[in-house]
Amino acid sequence: MSDVLIIGGGIAGLSTAYELLRQGATVTLLERNRCGQESSWAGAGILSPLLPWDYPDPVTRLTQLSNQLYPTFIEAVEAEAGIDPEYRASGMLVLTGQSGEPEGAVPGAHGRSAQAWCERFAFPIRTVRSHEIAPVLTRDQPALWLPGVCQVRNPRLLKALVKAVQLRGAVIVEGTEVTRWNMTRGQIRSVGTSRGEEYAATNYVVAAGAWSRRLLHQFALKLDIWPVRGQILLFRADPGFLDVIVLKEPEKVYLIPRRDGHVLAGSTLEDAGFDKGVTAEGREMLLAIARALVPELTEDVLAAHWAGLRPASPGNIPVIDRHPAIPNLYLNSGHYRYGVTMAPGSARLISNAISGAPQPIDITPYLWPV
Repeated sequence: MSDVLIIGGGIAGLSTAYELLRQGATVTLLERNRCGQESSWAGAGILSPLLPWDYPDPVTRLTQLSNQLYPTFIEAVEAEAGIDPEYRASGMLVLTGQSGEPEGAVPGAHGRSAQAWCERFAFPIRTVRSHEIAPVLTRDQPALWLPGVCQVRNPRLLKALVKAVQLRGAVIVEGTEVTRWNMTRGQIRSVGTSRGEEYAATNYVVAAGAWSRRLLHQFALKLDIWPVRGQILLFRADPGFLDVIVLKEPEKVYLIPRRDGHVLAGSTLEDAGFDKGVTAEGREMLLAIARALVPELTEDVLAAHWAGLRPASPGNIPVIDRHPAIPNLYLNSGHYRYGVTMAPGSARLISNAISGAPQPIDITPYLWPV
């Protein structure tokens, strides 16, 4: 019997497993399909909220904690797994949609609120002309430059995490869906699965993303997590074609360059239930904006189109907490667009909650709603 059974093999489950193993716990992880193949894989890997000044402080505190942990986290995982997650500071250029501003001015009230936020949280920012940072763009316009924004190639990070947690002794069981909670005296005794097997542990962590509420069923209480579909395009390009993340306002569509030259364009926000299918409408919308930003990003160099289901939550604030009535049941879910962004910080918080270690930040905003 393991110390902890984790249900869900996305970035939340894998990073939680890694942190628990680092703290000395034994871990079993169950994944209903294959690890790292849902929204964690489908996302973009930007390690910052798209417009960080637009989010409540709990989002900022958790993303800042994760950004502090990320360099050491990546270094350790890469060393153990031998897989480079391509973590790097590429910066983010925000095209605000404003024009006609005098040289050196903050682009509109939007920019002034951004600068105030960045000063408050010691986040580097400056106003630039867009061609100063990304000459490949169609238009030269006033923009906000956030040089400290990092990215990671999330599919590579997920592969590295799977290997690292296995090397540290975790048992990963794929193709196994939890179908039943077995209770004894108000605690989880074991879980039943789609394969007919039961798994028991001292503590249980649900990290099932958009499926968390469905999985918890009668134990969900007032938990509010739902799926939101996001579609992304992938373009072929030469290395160095685009070196920085570009975010276009007000659509909040981004371009993200990878080290090998590929460029991601995303993403949609769609209330489609648990339907992960791509659509012609989503493809055309993203293609049109990408082409308007960079003329070379045409259908001729379009390499792939996919979708994932984000675990949406009110205010983008995840639940990272023990169940209010079941003392050995925990949740690490509801990160919405920022599961990869918040992964190391969330893993630290939930692992400390299980072990009783002191928390690095106030966890009150992430408590289970009752």
